[in-house]
Amino acid sequence: MPENTNMQNGHKKYTRVWCDGCYDMVHFGHANSLRQAKALGDRLIVGVHTDEEIMKHKGPPVFTAAERYKMVRGIKWVDEVVEGAPYVTSLETLDKYDCEFCVHGDDITLTADGVDTYHLVKDAGRYREVQRTAGVSTTDLVGRMLLLTRNHFKQGQYEYDVAKEHSSTMGQDSFARSPWTGCSQFLPTTQKIIQFSDGKPPKSSDRIVYVAGAFDLFHVGHLDFLEKAKQQGDYLIVGLHTDPVVNKYKGTNYPIMNLHERVLSVLACKYVSEVVIGAPYTVTKDLMDHFNVDMVVHGETPVMDENGSDPYQYPKKVGKFMTVNSGNDMTTEKIVDRIIRNRLEFENRNMKKETKELEVLKSLEAQRNGALHANA
Repeated sequence: MPENTNMQNGHKKYTRVWCDGCYDMVHFGHANSLRQAKALGDRLIVGVHTDEEIMKHKGPPVFTAAERYKMVRGIKWVDEVVEGAPYVTSLETLDKYDCEFCVHGDDITLTADGVDTYHLVKDAGRYREVQRTAGVSTTDLVGRMLLLTRNHFKQGQYEYDVAKEHSSTMGQDSFARSPWTGCSQFLPTTQKIIQFSDGKPPKSSDRIVYVAGAFDLFHVGHLDFLEKAKQQGDYLIVGLHTDPVVNKYKGTNYPIMNLHERVLSVLACKYVSEVVIGAPYTVTKDLMDHFNVDMVVHGETPVMDENGSDPYQYPKKVGKFMTVNSGNDMTTEKIVDRIIRNRLEFENRNMKKETKELEVLKSLEAQRNGALHANA
């Protein structure tokens, strides 16, 4: 991408772009918004709100501030993270961090009092808008866990259907009344994968590391593990297991996110060089030869025997297997447990969010109708 630069006093001036948000349960929708924002400038500065601010304006966050700061730093398009950014974006904030403008998606973010958090930068002409990623939101993911539905990874003609249950209360699908809380179908495309991928093959001198797993609801535990895995070489390939395979070893309603959603979430991680979509559970000689794998790395999570044999038998046999400790005990199951233990709080959070958005929709509709009458 060419640099968005101009000359100032004989020196190149780099365009610094500001984004901010809660970044709770960071997913590929957040990453895609940040990718688009970075494309509008040279350096991307991301402000992340505190737990207290989120609690005041939206309700309880799923992740702690420290976890959210770390997750945003792990996204490949982010250059700097500002901790404890104000909930309402001001011109003073943009000036303090030398940012020319603020970027946000084409949904709306409101304070507890129903005020647009970007009204100040919009009024000053220092606001740019990018397209919201259809098919995913934190509200939707929380709803999936609260409902513990399997609909998000149905197969065949229903593979990309979003659950229709309780949409009026959970904002779970395209039938939900708010277009921002409601979640339409997620339609994966090759273009989206290309946008997220580095597209760089390994160099002949690179030491290639391979890991595999579900990487469901991509979280700080995954991030820390991938950082440790990347330290074992130069080029990190992540194999993602199919939904039926994950369901076989995770059980119940896992994975929460389907394979295509998990692909984009992992590709957005700055430690990841390439992703194998639908990787086999057993790491075979053919797989290692195909990708020229020098080392297979696994975390300390249990491994399911496949047909009575160790899926890592071959890399162990040839001395190309190692276990690393990420130093982080976060798991997808723990995230689900957080949601379930605080079920009522999160249900109320989702419903309050939709109610506020509906009020804005009514106000916008009234303004449009008033303009039409005035021009009639």
